[in-house]
Amino acid sequence: MLTLRNNEIPERLQRLAQPPKQLFIEGDIEPLLERPCVGIVGSRKLSHYGRQVTEQLARHLAAQGIVVISGLALGVDSVAHQAALDAGGGTIAVLPGSVEEVYPASHRQLARDILAKGGALVSEYPKGTPTLRANFIARNQIIAGLSDVLLVTEAALKSGSLHTARFAMEQGKDVLAVPGNVSSATSEGTNNLIKSGAALVTSVDDILHALKIESKTAQQTVKGDTEAEQIIIDQIRQGVRDGNELQQRSQLDITIYNQSLTMLEIQGKIRPIGANNWSL
Repeated sequence: MLTLRNNEIPERLQRLAQPPKQLFIEGDIEPLLERPCVGIVGSRKLSHYGRQVTEQLARHLAAQGIVVISGLALGVDSVAHQAALDAGGGTIAVLPGSVEEVYPASHRQLARDILAKGGALVSEYPKGTPTLRANFIARNQIIAGLSDVLLVTEAALKSGSLHTARFAMEQGKDVLAVPGNVSSATSEGTNNLIKSGAALVTSVDDILHALKIESKTAQQTVKGDTEAEQIIIDQIRQGVRDGNELQQRSQLDITIYNQSLTMLEIQGKIRPIGANNWSL
Protein backbone atom coordinates (compact mmCIF):
# COMPACT_ATOMS: atom_id res chain seq x y z
CA MET A 1 0.00 0.00 0.00
CA LEU A 2 1.29 3.44 -0.98
CA THR A 3 -0.09 6.60 0.61
CA LEU A 4 -0.25 10.21 -0.50
CA ARG A 5 0.50 11.36 3.04
CA ASN A 6 3.87 9.60 2.97
CA ASN A 7 4.63 10.91 -0.54
CA GLU A 8 4.63 7.33 -1.89
CA ILE A 9 2.07 7.77 -4.66
CA PRO A 10 3.73 7.83 -8.14
CA GLU A 11 4.64 11.37 -9.15
CA ARG A 12 2.44 11.11 -12.25
CA LEU A 13 -0.61 10.78 -10.01
CA GLN A 14 0.45 13.40 -7.48
CA ARG A 15 0.00 15.99 -10.25
CA LEU A 16 -3.74 15.25 -10.47
CA ALA A 17 -6.18 17.84 -9.16
CA GLN A 18 -7.48 15.14 -6.80
CA PRO A 19 -4.74 12.52 -6.43
CA PRO A 20 -5.64 9.19 -4.83
CA LYS A 21 -4.98 9.10 -1.09
CA GLN A 22 -3.82 5.50 -1.27
CA LEU A 23 -2.89 2.89 -3.85
CA PHE A 24 -2.67 -0.87 -3.56
CA ILE A 25 -0.14 -2.35 -5.97
CA GLU A 26 0.79 -5.91 -6.81
CA GLY A 27 3.95 -6.24 -8.89
CA ASP A 28 6.90 -3.88 -9.32
CA ILE A 29 5.46 -0.74 -10.88
CA GLU A 30 8.44 1.63 -10.49
CA PRO A 31 10.57 0.34 -13.40
CA LEU A 32 7.49 0.28 -15.62
CA LEU A 33 6.73 3.95 -14.95
CA GLU A 34 10.31 4.88 -15.88
CA ARG A 35 9.46 3.88 -19.45
CA PRO A 36 7.09 5.61 -21.89
CA CYS A 37 3.50 4.59 -21.09
CA VAL A 38 0.48 4.54 -23.40
CA GLY A 39 -3.04 4.10 -22.08
CA ILE A 40 -5.21 2.05 -24.43
CA VAL A 41 -8.97 2.05 -23.82
CA GLY A 42 -12.19 1.53 -25.72
CA SER A 43 -15.50 -0.26 -25.87
CA ARG A 44 -16.27 -3.54 -24.14
CA LYS A 45 -18.15 -4.76 -27.23
CA LEU A 46 -15.53 -4.93 -29.96
CA SER A 47 -16.01 -5.33 -33.68
CA HIS A 48 -13.55 -7.49 -35.61
CA TYR A 49 -11.93 -4.26 -36.82
CA GLY A 50 -11.61 -2.91 -33.29
CA ARG A 51 -10.01 -6.11 -32.05
CA GLN A 52 -7.60 -6.25 -34.97
CA VAL A 53 -6.43 -2.64 -34.67
CA THR A 54 -6.10 -2.85 -30.86
CA GLU A 55 -4.01 -6.01 -31.08
CA GLN A 56 -1.80 -4.57 -33.80
CA LEU A 57 -1.09 -1.24 -32.10
CA ALA A 58 -0.61 -2.68 -28.60
CA ARG A 59 1.71 -5.38 -29.91
CA HIS A 60 3.85 -2.92 -31.87
CA LEU A 61 4.05 -0.51 -28.91
CA ALA A 62 5.11 -3.28 -26.53
CA ALA A 63 7.74 -4.44 -29.01
CA GLN A 64 9.20 -0.91 -28.88
CA GLY A 65 9.56 -1.21 -25.08
CA ILE A 66 6.53 0.97 -24.36
CA VAL A 67 4.31 0.03 -21.42
CA VAL A 68 0.61 -0.52 -22.17
CA ILE A 69 -1.83 0.67 -19.48
CA SER A 70 -5.48 -0.30 -19.41
CA GLY A 71 -8.31 -1.34 -17.11
CA LEU A 72 -8.53 -5.16 -17.48
CA ALA A 73 -12.14 -4.81 -18.63
CA LEU A 74 -13.82 -6.81 -21.36
CA GLY A 75 -13.17 -5.70 -24.92
CA VAL A 76 -10.38 -3.28 -25.79
CA ASP A 77 -8.73 -3.42 -22.34
CA SER A 78 -8.14 -7.15 -22.21
CA VAL A 79 -7.12 -7.30 -25.87
CA ALA A 80 -4.52 -4.57 -25.29
CA HIS A 81 -3.11 -6.28 -22.19
CA GLN A 82 -2.89 -9.66 -23.93
CA ALA A 83 -1.28 -8.22 -27.07
CA ALA A 84 1.37 -6.49 -24.94
CA LEU A 85 2.13 -9.77 -23.16
CA ASP A 86 2.28 -11.68 -26.44
CA ALA A 87 4.90 -9.20 -27.67
CA GLY A 88 6.97 -9.73 -24.52
CA GLY A 89 6.21 -6.25 -23.20
CA GLY A 90 5.14 -4.80 -19.89
CA THR A 91 1.58 -3.83 -19.01
CA ILE A 92 -0.23 -2.25 -16.06
CA ALA A 93 -3.86 -3.01 -15.21
CA VAL A 94 -5.81 -0.47 -13.16
CA LEU A 95 -8.72 -2.16 -11.39
CA PRO A 96 -12.15 -0.89 -10.27
CA GLY A 97 -11.95 -3.22 -7.26
CA SER A 98 -9.21 -4.61 -5.06
CA VAL A 99 -6.15 -6.36 -6.47
CA GLU A 100 -7.14 -9.51 -4.56
CA GLU A 101 -10.62 -9.63 -6.09
CA VAL A 102 -10.00 -9.12 -9.79
CA TYR A 103 -12.95 -7.80 -11.77
CA PRO A 104 -14.24 -9.27 -13.98
CA ALA A 105 -13.59 -12.72 -12.52
CA SER A 106 -13.12 -14.10 -16.03
CA HIS A 107 -9.88 -12.09 -16.26
CA ARG A 108 -8.19 -13.51 -13.17
CA GLN A 109 -5.89 -15.66 -15.30
CA LEU A 110 -4.98 -12.61 -17.40
CA ALA A 111 -4.15 -10.75 -14.18
CA ARG A 112 -1.90 -13.61 -13.08
CA ASP A 113 -0.19 -13.59 -16.48
CA ILE A 114 0.41 -9.84 -16.22
CA LEU A 115 2.16 -10.31 -12.86
CA ALA A 116 4.10 -13.37 -14.02
CA LYS A 117 5.53 -11.39 -16.94
CA GLY A 118 6.68 -8.38 -14.93
CA GLY A 119 3.55 -6.24 -15.08
CA ALA A 120 1.54 -4.73 -12.24
CA LEU A 121 -1.99 -4.46 -10.88
CA VAL A 122 -3.11 -1.14 -9.39
CA SER A 123 -6.16 -0.23 -7.32
CA GLU A 124 -7.38 2.51 -5.00
CA TYR A 125 -9.44 0.00 -3.03
CA PRO A 126 -8.56 -2.31 -0.14
CA LYS A 127 -9.62 -5.95 -0.01
CA GLY A 128 -13.33 -6.39 0.52
CA THR A 129 -14.39 -3.15 -1.17
CA PRO A 130 -17.48 -3.70 -3.38
CA THR A 131 -17.03 -2.87 -7.06
CA LEU A 132 -19.39 0.08 -7.50
CA ARG A 133 -20.24 2.00 -10.68
CA ALA A 134 -18.40 5.10 -9.41
CA ASN A 135 -15.22 3.01 -9.09
CA PHE A 136 -14.99 2.66 -12.86
CA ILE A 137 -14.93 6.42 -13.42
CA ALA A 138 -12.30 6.84 -10.69
CA ARG A 139 -10.30 3.99 -12.28
CA ASN A 140 -10.36 5.83 -15.62
CA GLN A 141 -8.74 8.89 -14.05
CA ILE A 142 -5.88 6.72 -12.77
CA ILE A 143 -5.37 5.20 -16.24
CA ALA A 144 -5.14 8.69 -17.74
CA GLY A 145 -2.85 9.88 -14.95
CA LEU A 146 -0.34 7.05 -15.35
CA SER A 147 -0.22 7.37 -19.15
CA ASP A 148 1.98 9.71 -21.17
CA VAL A 149 -0.59 9.68 -23.97
CA LEU A 150 -4.00 8.05 -24.27
CA LEU A 151 -5.20 6.01 -27.25
CA VAL A 152 -8.86 5.14 -27.89
CA THR A 153 -9.02 2.39 -30.51
CA GLU A 154 -12.78 1.86 -30.79
CA ALA A 155 -15.59 3.45 -28.81
CA ALA A 156 -19.32 3.92 -29.13
CA LEU A 157 -20.95 7.27 -28.43
CA LYS A 158 -21.58 6.49 -24.74
CA SER A 159 -18.49 4.39 -24.07
CA GLY A 160 -16.94 4.80 -20.63
CA SER A 161 -13.58 5.17 -22.36
CA LEU A 162 -14.63 8.68 -23.36
CA HIS A 163 -14.47 9.57 -19.63
CA THR A 164 -10.84 8.47 -19.73
CA ALA A 165 -10.23 10.66 -22.78
CA ARG A 166 -11.77 13.64 -20.98
CA PHE A 167 -9.58 13.05 -17.93
CA ALA A 168 -6.49 12.87 -20.15
CA MET A 169 -7.40 16.15 -21.86
CA GLU A 170 -7.96 17.82 -18.49
CA GLN A 171 -4.51 16.61 -17.44
CA GLY A 172 -2.95 18.11 -20.56
CA LYS A 173 -2.20 14.72 -22.11
CA ASP A 174 -2.36 14.02 -25.84
CA VAL A 175 -5.45 12.00 -26.78
CA LEU A 176 -5.24 9.84 -29.90
CA ALA A 177 -8.05 7.99 -31.65
CA VAL A 178 -8.38 5.41 -34.41
CA PRO A 179 -10.94 6.40 -37.06
CA GLY A 180 -13.68 3.93 -37.94
CA ASN A 181 -16.42 3.34 -40.43
CA VAL A 182 -18.82 6.30 -40.32
CA SER A 183 -21.77 3.91 -40.37
CA SER A 184 -20.46 1.85 -37.44
CA ALA A 185 -21.98 2.60 -34.02
CA THR A 186 -18.84 1.24 -32.34
CA SER A 187 -16.75 3.99 -33.95
CA GLU A 188 -19.01 6.98 -33.26
CA GLY A 189 -17.09 7.84 -30.10
CA THR A 190 -13.65 7.71 -31.69
CA ASN A 191 -14.76 9.61 -34.79
CA ASN A 192 -16.23 12.34 -32.57
CA LEU A 193 -13.00 12.52 -30.60
CA ILE A 194 -11.10 13.18 -33.82
CA LYS A 195 -13.60 15.89 -34.80
CA SER A 196 -13.05 17.43 -31.35
CA GLY A 197 -9.28 17.62 -31.79
CA ALA A 198 -7.90 14.19 -30.88
CA ALA A 199 -4.95 13.15 -33.06
CA LEU A 200 -5.87 10.65 -35.77
CA VAL A 201 -3.96 7.34 -35.61
CA THR A 202 -3.48 5.12 -38.64
CA SER A 203 -0.21 3.45 -37.60
CA VAL A 204 1.99 2.95 -34.57
CA ASP A 205 4.27 5.71 -35.90
CA ASP A 206 1.54 8.26 -35.09
CA ILE A 207 1.67 7.17 -31.45
CA LEU A 208 5.47 7.19 -31.37
CA HIS A 209 5.39 10.70 -32.81
CA ALA A 210 3.14 11.83 -29.94
CA LEU A 211 5.65 10.29 -27.52
CA LYS A 212 8.53 11.95 -29.41
CA ILE A 213 10.06 8.53 -30.01
CA GLU A 214 11.38 7.09 -33.27
CA SER A 215 10.62 3.50 -34.17
CA LYS A 216 13.30 0.92 -33.45
CA THR A 217 13.57 0.25 -37.17
CA ALA A 218 14.77 3.81 -37.69
CA GLN A 219 16.85 3.78 -34.52
CA GLN A 220 18.87 0.74 -35.57
CA THR A 221 20.39 2.70 -38.48
CA VAL A 222 21.91 5.31 -36.14
CA LYS A 223 25.56 4.65 -35.23
CA GLY A 224 28.19 6.73 -33.48
CA ASP A 225 31.54 7.68 -34.97
CA THR A 226 33.31 7.12 -31.63
CA GLU A 227 32.95 4.69 -28.76
CA ALA A 228 31.58 7.47 -26.54
CA GLU A 229 28.98 8.47 -29.12
CA GLN A 230 27.90 4.84 -29.48
CA ILE A 231 27.50 4.49 -25.72
CA ILE A 232 25.15 7.49 -25.66
CA ILE A 233 23.17 6.17 -28.65
CA ASP A 234 22.83 2.75 -27.00
CA GLN A 235 21.51 4.33 -23.80
CA ILE A 236 18.90 6.38 -25.69
CA ARG A 237 17.96 3.26 -27.66
CA GLN A 238 17.30 1.50 -24.34
CA GLY A 239 14.83 4.20 -23.35
CA VAL A 240 17.02 6.62 -21.34
CA ARG A 241 16.04 10.14 -22.36
CA ASP A 242 16.98 12.41 -19.44
CA GLY A 243 20.37 14.10 -20.01
CA ASN A 244 21.56 13.74 -16.42
CA GLU A 245 20.67 10.06 -16.35
CA LEU A 246 22.33 9.61 -19.73
CA GLN A 247 25.60 11.00 -18.40
CA GLN A 248 25.47 8.89 -15.24
CA ARG A 249 24.67 5.65 -17.04
CA SER A 250 27.23 6.27 -19.76
CA GLN A 251 29.98 6.57 -17.10
CA LEU A 252 31.73 8.99 -19.45
CA ASP A 253 33.84 11.91 -18.30
CA ILE A 254 31.57 14.96 -18.30
CA THR A 255 33.73 16.78 -20.88
CA ILE A 256 33.75 13.81 -23.27
CA TYR A 257 30.03 13.29 -22.67
CA ASN A 258 29.19 16.91 -23.55
CA GLN A 259 31.43 16.89 -26.63
CA SER A 260 29.91 13.63 -27.85
CA LEU A 261 26.38 14.85 -27.21
CA THR A 262 27.07 18.04 -29.16
CA MET A 263 28.59 16.15 -32.10
CA LEU A 264 25.65 13.73 -32.22
CA GLU A 265 23.21 16.65 -32.32
CA ILE A 266 25.21 18.46 -35.01
CA GLN A 267 25.25 15.27 -37.11
CA GLY A 268 21.49 14.93 -36.70
CA LYS A 269 21.79 11.54 -35.00
CA ILE A 270 20.03 12.71 -31.84
CA ARG A 271 17.65 15.58 -31.19
CA PRO A 272 16.56 17.52 -28.11
CA ILE A 273 12.91 17.02 -27.12
CA GLY A 274 12.84 19.59 -24.30
CA ALA A 275 13.77 19.78 -20.61
CA ASN A 276 17.23 18.21 -21.25
CA ASN A 277 15.66 15.09 -22.79
CA TRP A 278 17.00 13.46 -25.94
CA SER A 279 15.75 11.14 -28.67
CA LEU A 280 17.28 9.40 -31.70
